[in-house]
Amino acid sequence: MHRADRLAAILDELTQKGSVDVKRTALTLEVSQATLRRDLRALDEQGLLSRTHGGAVAGDIGLELPLRYREAHHHPQKRRIGKAAAALVTDGTVVGMTAGTTVTEVARALVHISDVTVVTNALNIATELVLRPSLRVVVAGGTARHASYALVGPAADTAIDGLHLDMSFVGVDGLTVAEGASGHDEVEAHTDRSFLLRARRTVVVADSSKLGRVAFARICRT
Repeated sequence: MHRADRLAAILDELTQKGSVDVKRTALTLEVSQATLRRDLRALDEQGLLSRTHGGAVAGDIGLELPLRYREAHHHPQKRRIGKAAAALVTDGTVVGMTAGTTVTEVARALVHISDVTVVTNALNIATELVLRPSLRVVVAGGTARHASYALVGPAADTAIDGLHLDMSFVGVDGLTVAEGASGHDEVEAHTDRSFLLRARRTVVVADSSKLGRVAFARICRT
């Protein structure tokens, strides 16, 4: 397992269990305890956890992993979802894109589409797409969230509210029949909802780990 995948797995265990045990986690990840301790030290130095005797406990990340660690999770599945979703986009379409690792894969798959306008509040998506001359990129400004690279809040909501979108791709942290789509942050969820309200068609893109989960803030009902 690559180090980036290992660090993501450690943080994922922290979000689910609140703590990590060196012996148990080293066995699960099939690495030595010395290697795992080095990983914990690196994450501790970044302020993402607090080391303890024999393991670590969750730091200030709450329930949400930083984007750079979430990208490694289910990446092949996200790439396939991204390609399938991008196939729904036709030339001349105005597309809204929220933040999220799976939505990022949709953006990366838009390589063969021309004359498309992408409206996004995700800094990483805007940075990647602005290099493609065949795409027009409109960025909805707002307050940046370090965990998702999303620009959120009243400024972003106002910018999106003034636009007409043919379709929006929305990333979620949880998706159930009863509670619909949900996210970890209530302000970001509100901005995500703006993309839904301004689009004629909305497509939720999520890998299997999001199914059956309910996150803190509701984005919309199904």
